[in-house]
Amino acid sequence: MIKLLSELEAVQTFETYPSAPEIDGVWVHPLRKNRSENGWFMEYMRLEKGNMQNTPSPLEIRQVSVSYADAGRINAFHIHTKLEQNEIWTIIAGQLMVWLVDCRAGSRTAGVKRKLVLSGEQPMQIYIPAGVAHGYQAGSQGATLLYCMDQQFNLADPNEGRLPWNQFGADLWEENRG
Repeated sequence: MIKLLSELEAVQTFETYPSAPEIDGVWVHPLRKNRSENGWFMEYMRLEKGNMQNTPSPLEIRQVSVSYADAGRINAFHIHTKLEQNEIWTIIAGQLMVWLVDCRAGSRTAGVKRKLVLSGEQPMQIYIPAGVAHGYQAGSQGATLLYCMDQQFNLADPNEGRLPWNQFGADLWEENRG
């Protein structure tokens, strides 16, 4: 054991690395970048008659969208409750800190909060089922989000429920200075 100065021993803490809490229906699928000397290629998804193949949850793709968030932008919280709307998110450039909160009455994981860091450098798909509130904060370079939905956006009657950005605690969005 290494002995520290007494004033440092009093304030020293140790990191813990617990497993990410599970939320029923949420899944994460890493994507693979195939690199070459002059770039890379990545398969995003395979479809058969509009349905994603090889996924834990069936999803018929009805709309694909791309969104960009400036550095530091917080876009939270969204929830789809008028119609069932499930989404798959992938960051293709930059980084997002994403928070998911299970808001479904009667869900085995109701109230569970889960944080993910999504990055274009190490892309993955995240499946967000209806009733799970979702929000994000863009990293220092901003972020480009590619997302697929099983509903189409309806300008006349949007299915974009909103909760306050700090509904689950303003501390969610604080920088980790550890």
